[in-house]
Amino acid sequence: MDIENVGNVAASLISGTVIGILIGYAIKMVLRIGLVILGTFFAALTYMQFQGVVTVNWDEVDVISKGTLATLIDSQITGHTANSILTNLGLSLTGSMAMGFAIGFMKG
Repeated sequence: MDIENVGNVAASLISGTVIGILIGYAIKMVLRIGLVILGTFFAALTYMQFQGVVTVNWDEVDVISKGTLATLIDSQITGHTANSILTNLGLSLTGSMAMGFAIGFMKG
């Protein structure tokens, strides 16, 4: 390995790690905010059902949520994700970005 390539590899590792941390942190924050909104919605819906304001067919909500989860899981299995994009970036950038993502997601 030439001395000229060391700088490129180091820059790739550092930038991949920083970008991964930022992406992991952002995704965790978005998920956290989304889950708070979703939980508040279901709590309000349950309260309104308890008060008799609305009637909710919970069996239909269950069927819809299972269908949505099945679609999400199927998209992960068939490979319609960012993994195909990341494989073209190179091992050092992809590995450091994955490590940074894990750090950002855990610390976020």
